[in-house]
Amino acid sequence: MSGLDRVLDTRPLRGHAGFRRLWIGSTASAFSGQVAVVAVLAQVWELTASPVLVGVVGLATGVPIAVFGTLGGTLADALDRRRLVLFTSAGAAVVAGLLAVQAAVGLRSWPLVLALVAAQTGCTALGSSARRTFVPRLLPRDQVAPGLALNHISFQGAMLVGPALAGLVIAGWETTAAYALDAAATALSLYGVARLPAMRPDRDRTGRGLAAGLRDTVEGWQVLLRTPVLRAALGIDLAQTVLAMPVALFPALNAERFENDPRTLGLFLSAIAAGGIVAALTSGPATRARRPGLVMICAAAVWGAALGVFGLVDGLGAALACLAAAGAADTVSVISRGTVVQLATPDSHRGRVSAAEYVVGAGAPGIGNARAGLVAGYVGPELAAATGGAACVLCVGVIGAVGRELRRWTVDGRA
Repeated sequence: MSGLDRVLDTRPLRGHAGFRRLWIGSTASAFSGQVAVVAVLAQVWELTASPVLVGVVGLATGVPIAVFGTLGGTLADALDRRRLVLFTSAGAAVVAGLLAVQAAVGLRSWPLVLALVAAQTGCTALGSSARRTFVPRLLPRDQVAPGLALNHISFQGAMLVGPALAGLVIAGWETTAAYALDAAATALSLYGVARLPAMRPDRDRTGRGLAAGLRDTVEGWQVLLRTPVLRAALGIDLAQTVLAMPVALFPALNAERFENDPRTLGLFLSAIAAGGIVAALTSGPATRARRPGLVMICAAAVWGAALGVFGLVDGLGAALACLAAAGAADTVSVISRGTVVQLATPDSHRGRVSAAEYVVGAGAPGIGNARAGLVAGYVGPELAAATGGAACVLCVGVIGAVGRELRRWTVDGRA
């Protein structure tokens, strides 16, 4: 292993063309998602000026993720995963185009915006579990954690550039241009999947009917809930996302402190990504950690603490520093959790367990944002952020204290 690989293990990109193409497409997909986040927040805030309704955006994403993410996990263990991802990505690109159209014609209907957001999220959720299973199929076991780290670098890079660029685009050309940029990047993401080989699951589940499919879904959740390591890992992620997610608070905080400048709104999200990129670029020690579950527990506590302080500090520099610290902690937590979930789950169940991870990791932030918006409507965005972060730290501490199996789990599968 080279000196560079000890800091950031790049073997998956150098040695596996399929992973390299997938990584490029995933980066485009992540970029489009971050542009869309800022565009939707800005448009709903413009139409309503209500932190509660901005929080409802979280429900418009969280509910489709819960429903279609679970269904997608079952489909990922029954169908060619490559075809499923191609189909759902194409659907997401079409809906992104419709978001651009509604903004261009000036319909000014926040319910329509939320309906289109829900449709786009549903398309993405349906294919997400299948997409997550590509890495352990394309890479040898000892490169799965580095591959997940590289994926997270691309996500954080998109999160750094996407929101900042979206803020500039909205300031100059309004939300129509931002939605159009989202549609173009979503279409580009098809490149990474189109040239992959067929990705059928190890266990053939085709032609088994709806009832059997429902039993398969229940079986996947049973594996999750009956495996202490997986149960504790997803419980910690749930605490992070539901209790401390701050995104719905950004428009209100931006309006109160920074004169509602869309460029500052983009910087809030970019600051999280900046910290995430620094952590990802130095993720070698984290990916080589013998006990990734313990690493995840510590990182999740730092995430909650940083966001709690974010609600209390004054000044743009201090706020961005707290968000950067939270982003760094989140990156370490996501890489560690992904390693545990992918390697502790047999391939025959990996799609459904990945769906559960996706429902929690991507759907729970929507619920968390709805919670944050509701709390902010009563006590203000600053106190909502501070109390959410404190609650996260407390909950993570309790799960970490009782979750002996997660603390002791090692990459070779021993606890």
